[in-house]
Amino acid sequence: MQTAVSIQNLVKIFNDGDREHCVLPGLSLDIEETAFVTVVGPSGSGKTTLLNIIAGLEAQTTGSVKIHARPGETQLGYVFQNARLLPWLTVEDNLRFVQPENRDKDEFEKRLQHYLELVGLSGAGQKYPHQLSGGMQQRVGIARALCVEPAVLLMDEPFSHLDEITAEQMRAELLRIWQQTKRTIIFITHDIREAVTLGDRLIMLNFCGEIVEDRPVELPRPRDFSDRQFIEFYAQLVNRFHTLQAGGTDGTE
Repeated sequence: MQTAVSIQNLVKIFNDGDREHCVLPGLSLDIEETAFVTVVGPSGSGKTTLLNIIAGLEAQTTGSVKIHARPGETQLGYVFQNARLLPWLTVEDNLRFVQPENRDKDEFEKRLQHYLELVGLSGAGQKYPHQLSGGMQQRVGIARALCVEPAVLLMDEPFSHLDEITAEQMRAELLRIWQQTKRTIIFITHDIREAVTLGDRLIMLNFCGEIVEDRPVELPRPRDFSDRQFIEFYAQLVNRFHTLQAGGTDGTE
């Protein structure tokens, strides 16, 4: 399997007046193609900062990030916490807004319809964002990110603002889409249950932005919270996570 993302010695330091705050102290990470990687950690652990640096939305202080896209392939797609749809545009026009300049218009239109159908919104193309529920808006956000057919799909807590029933439905939909498209996904979450449900690899950061867990999630799919294997795996991670929240930096008491 080829590497999709290579991160080497990534450091991010924020300047706050006369003080400096290090969020990422030298993180290194390789992510393989088609992997579904979930990144979990306490608030302030640098999860979103890491994603924004990968996306090029923030500059790292030192270190390197390399996206190994194939020739002609768009490197990245990004799904935010909120769908961030343009309210004056229809669903279809929100997708057309990200059309690469070098892509054939007719080809992109076919792709647009394909991904709207993939997220279950084939009949909603002429609707406006205010006519959609929160879950439907986030489906549009996912379709918009997929429309550019990225090598890597970045997702920053995309279901955190949804009610749990809708979020559960969206997780199932995302897994279906991933299994069909085989896109590499890096998914940020603060919810360990969500991380275990979705990921085939789980990475946990501590408050210092250090990796304290990096392990495969070798549980059969679909994953059921009532399954004993799921509960045991989840319990191990919850204990580690609670230790971090209590102030541990290396995951120990």
